[in-house]
Amino acid sequence: MLRLGLTGGIASGKSAVAGMLRELGFPVLDADALAHRLMEPGQPAHDEVLREFGAEIAGADGRIDRAKLAAVVFADREKLERLNGIVHPRVLEEMQRQFAEGETRNTLGAAFVEAALIIEAGYHKLLDGVVVTWCKPEQQLARLLARGLSAEEARRRIAAQMPVEEKLRYATERIDCSGTLEETRKQVAALAAKLRRAASRA
Repeated sequence: MLRLGLTGGIASGKSAVAGMLRELGFPVLDADALAHRLMEPGQPAHDEVLREFGAEIAGADGRIDRAKLAAVVFADREKLERLNGIVHPRVLEEMQRQFAEGETRNTLGAAFVEAALIIEAGYHKLLDGVVVTWCKPEQQLARLLARGLSAEEARRRIAAQMPVEEKLRYATERIDCSGTLEETRKQVAALAAKLRRAASRA
């Protein structure tokens, strides 16, 4: 079974592509959701994140307020790296466990892990390939504004990530999400067909 990464810049169409892959039957592990779960009270990263960034990022119920945490780390690259250093090793461990669990059940020959920071975190070195979604920078900005972010916050989040041109250099497959959803869907279907052909020859 191929273990593939799915990544791209923020608001580049990554989650839409993940949904399309799931519709076609491919397992897609959401590493960002997994990271959030690992920061829940009682989970391994929760107390360490609070020790590092202070109790003021927690709500009255003890849960980490993701908006407060984001405001802290996206304004300071060093703090973002410290957060990633706490969370990424735990995500990687769980990711490997879930891949291993799914190995026997997978008949399509491939499973994906979706994460914004696959390359930055070094996960790509443990995978068989990386699918990178991309769109034009002005589209990223417009999509983030549509999600309710201010222009300043949107630009800060885009700047906090690896430039898309650099991510594309790591890509074994590329999905252009700058067009319509139907155009994206055709590219995903072509990728799925390619993976199925490879699995049938294995």
